[in-house]
Amino acid sequence: MTRLNRRRFLTIAAASAAVPAGMAVAATETASWSGIALGAPAQMKIAGMSASEAAPIFGAVEAELSRLEGIFSLYRDSALTTLNRDGVLSAPAPELLEVLSLSDAINKASSGAFDPSVQPLWLAKGGKGDVTGAQGLVGWQNVQFDTAAVKFDIDGMALTLNGIAQGYVTDRIVALMKDAGLTNVLMDMGEVAALGAKADGAGWKAGVATPEGDIVARVTLTDRALATSAPSGTVLSGTEGHIFLPNGAASVQALASVSAPKAVVADALSTALCLMDDAAGRAMVDQFAGARIEALA
Repeated sequence: MTRLNRRRFLTIAAASAAVPAGMAVAATETASWSGIALGAPAQMKIAGMSASEAAPIFGAVEAELSRLEGIFSLYRDSALTTLNRDGVLSAPAPELLEVLSLSDAINKASSGAFDPSVQPLWLAKGGKGDVTGAQGLVGWQNVQFDTAAVKFDIDGMALTLNGIAQGYVTDRIVALMKDAGLTNVLMDMGEVAALGAKADGAGWKAGVATPEGDIVARVTLTDRALATSAPSGTVLSGTEGHIFLPNGAASVQALASVSAPKAVVADALSTALCLMDDAAGRAMVDQFAGARIEALA
């Protein structure tokens, strides 16, 4: 089975800059951090800050990532793996309920194309399980959730939140940066988030690239996030990409990129867009304030 890597295919065309209000530091100094967020490489650079000054911020980032991994990860013991194992999760974390609520909204807006309950089919397509049997375990309408519990109506169901949780994690790290007093930051946490602007006041620049590295769009971001999904970025078996319709049919778009005020929205919409034709996809995106399609291919 191929492990899903949710890292987006993005070329960043600007150096990060983040300076807390009132801090006088040498502009030539740059502190760097790299790690893993939900199984995907993540990185952050803070220009104008020494490694020692940035250490508490990076420490807080690592702690928050670990906490959120404990909720959303498919690759370690987490609330999500407990739910998938037992079919029920009591007293779910508020963060999980937030992501499930947005998943429900995008499932409806996409006429069912966005469906996190495809995990059994994803596993089967990757060589672990029977594809025909797994198709009967897919159906968002059979996922129930409230503050008391999350539960499945059918035994053997499972969720993957890899099409949305990466964006949620990015938003949480953006909030942490704001709390630390950082006002101008460009981050790649699996999704790209641009907080504020560059030192010259201009918006951050990012390029949207295919898995092969060809840039198909250039985007200016100010207080926005950018997510790009490409089904062929991870191949499950043969030439079959990792993003597919709930009935198992192949994706419609080869690449979809969305920007939005929140990375979680951009993340989920870019995933859903891969599964919809142009007209239906644009109608879906129009339902989310501030969201914008940056590229379809």
